[in-house]
Amino acid sequence: MDFWGTVLVLARRWYVAVPAFLAAVGAAFYAYSTVPITYTTTAVLLLTAPNSGGTLPSDPDLPLPRVNPLLNFDHGLEVAASILISVMSTPDMVAEMGVTSEGPTKYAVTNGTNNLESLATGPLVFVEGESRSPQEATAIVHKAVARIRQELDTRQRQVRAPAGTYITISEAVPPTSPAPQQGRKLRSAAAALGLGVIASLSAAFAAESLAAPLGARLARRRPLRVRRLAGKTGA
Repeated sequence: MDFWGTVLVLARRWYVAVPAFLAAVGAAFYAYSTVPITYTTTAVLLLTAPNSGGTLPSDPDLPLPRVNPLLNFDHGLEVAASILISVMSTPDMVAEMGVTSEGPTKYAVTNGTNNLESLATGPLVFVEGESRSPQEATAIVHKAVARIRQELDTRQRQVRAPAGTYITISEAVPPTSPAPQQGRKLRSAAAALGLGVIASLSAAFAAESLAAPLGARLARRRPLRVRRLAGKTGA
């Protein structure tokens, strides 16, 4: 059926389409008002190598040349970042952080993208916290950052790295101010409204399809009634 045919059906069956559309608007408003607003906070951590690099001089009288840590990036830092992202994303770690699937507070530790094939593409670790409370969103980010520092220190002790070669973490971007996220509310309202519009169209077409056979039956019965009345009158 073309556009104008649809318009004609809606015009004829307005008494079905209009209530259904109003119900859809009500459902959209209800969805928008019931879905809570969440707040997100983001921090970016930078892994850096020590000034002397990843080795210590065998002769203390001949120290290694000192370099700028921001110019001392290599694939080792990417490996360390990948390890931290993996550790912080495991279900056991999430549970230790006090986060549950049904809870209002969540966190994510990523490389800044949704690329699952590469955990880290550089010495950066992105931490994002989300909660219904701005204070809780900030608190979970600070908690995650502290745990990342602890895990990095633990991993370096496990491999018996010399203390002078430890990788350090600095906050390239400190936890940002909590920002409200209304995307979920808007998506829920849009979904409810879309389903309601489809339901109103379906109801209008259903009424149209039911009314057509009924009208045809009434049209067939009308001549029969006329003949019966005519026969009674003639008698």
